[in-house]
Amino acid sequence: MESVIDLLSSVSWWLWIIIILAIVAIRDIVQRRHTISHNYPVVGHLRYLFESIGPEIRQYFIASNREELPFNRIERGWIYASAKSENNYEGFGTDRDIYAHQHIFINNAMIPYKVTENHVNAKDKYFLPCAKIIGAHSKRKRPYRPASIINVSAMSYGSLSARAIDSLNKGCKIAGAYHNTGEGGLSPYHSNGSDVVFHFGTGYFGVRTEDGNFSMEKMKKLVDDNPFIRAIELKLSQGAKPGKGGVLPGAKITKEIADIRGVEVGKDVLSPPTHKAFSTLPEMVDFIEAIAEETGLPVGIKAAIGKLDQWEELTDIMKNTGKGPDFITVDGGEGGTGAAPPSFADHVSLPWVYGFGDLYKLFQRKGLEKQIVFIGSGKLGFPGKAAMAFSMGVDIINVAREAMMSIGCIQAKICHTNKCPSGVATQSQWLQRGIDVPLKSERAGQYFKTFRKEFLEITHAAGYEHPCQFKMTDIEVNVDDHNLSAELDRTYGYQKTTVPFKGMQSLKDCEHLGGYKAQNKA
Repeated sequence: MESVIDLLSSVSWWLWIIIILAIVAIRDIVQRRHTISHNYPVVGHLRYLFESIGPEIRQYFIASNREELPFNRIERGWIYASAKSENNYEGFGTDRDIYAHQHIFINNAMIPYKVTENHVNAKDKYFLPCAKIIGAHSKRKRPYRPASIINVSAMSYGSLSARAIDSLNKGCKIAGAYHNTGEGGLSPYHSNGSDVVFHFGTGYFGVRTEDGNFSMEKMKKLVDDNPFIRAIELKLSQGAKPGKGGVLPGAKITKEIADIRGVEVGKDVLSPPTHKAFSTLPEMVDFIEAIAEETGLPVGIKAAIGKLDQWEELTDIMKNTGKGPDFITVDGGEGGTGAAPPSFADHVSLPWVYGFGDLYKLFQRKGLEKQIVFIGSGKLGFPGKAAMAFSMGVDIINVAREAMMSIGCIQAKICHTNKCPSGVATQSQWLQRGIDVPLKSERAGQYFKTFRKEFLEITHAAGYEHPCQFKMTDIEVNVDDHNLSAELDRTYGYQKTTVPFKGMQSLKDCEHLGGYKAQNKA
């Protein structure tokens, strides 16, 4: 009897499965939206399943160590190991094709720079501040020397989760780096002790009126209430989508985010392509000067580089009036923290190395390069690429995706869906729980420290004390074989201007180091 009941039970399960498959098959045949599932009922769904998991299959099983983009497995592995303070070496020589086009070579000195005992900072062995002071030339009331040459680039609370921002900010405090807020406004998670660069774009989030215009009154109050804000950055464009407004999906807009940004809960937030506060370059310069005067802080601009005619106009205004931005953040077309259509991400704006070279040459030709602090942003968060950037004229590097990886990003490339599996780029409370803030902040801080350590070692190997001393002749890029490889000055057609530098001790004693100096007093 029991065997009969078991048989009937098993038959019923099979019957239910057949019924469900039949319903799916009928539904597939009737619907007209998907050709494959209509023509191949039931089994056609496998095509969509395989397509959905294709990126993961390629990432973990098919792509080689050096093949994947935007960051290959070796690059991600170096960031993860550096953040965890693990062994980030590789054995048996490089597996990179060093004869490949555009491979970077750093020309080492016969005798490296010798580091003396009194050179070492007792509390930060790899103390590496910016060699220039932002706002010194324009005599701003509160000039600022960043205490780290590597810092967190503009990424908003809203695009990133609360725990991710919290981890990055606390990591910046540990490493003495600054944290750029991104255009989503200043949140409580940006207020954990690190220096902050307040960034705003066309939406004026955090400093906007009810009708979406810029409010100088709110800007002044924000700076007065938060003395850890050390500079202000005006976004003109970003590498992922220059000339296109941003969108934060309504699904990501919580009440807290809405309050910070001054927008409605659950409603898509649109940033228009252009600013309301100005429409011409003279108006933009006046806008920058007004903010600097009201706040006392250095003010800079961020942009991806394409046409140079308006930059030419800007340099003329700066030369004739003595007014203008204190720093310029050059974003590369390879930027990726802002989701964008492939047509923009693939084609609009120049890659960092081309765009920066064009812009630096222009400022140098006008005799303005010494008064500007140049910030590079665009996959520069690796010591070798940083050496190339500094040799071309960069003073500071901002990192975005590399910083995200230091706190657990796995390059799932679904940031725009609110389903980030690592909890970094989502507002899902469940997914965010995977981020252990104390642990991740330590890892972010350690990534910055490891970066500075290796970058300093490369700098010393080239015979210098500080990366600002790199010259364009110190770096070569492959064009073919060694007889055809070219030093950067020949490749990009200019010589970097020498940055005034009197030694690391003079940077340690600088009065404009902000929160970092206060933390590291003996």
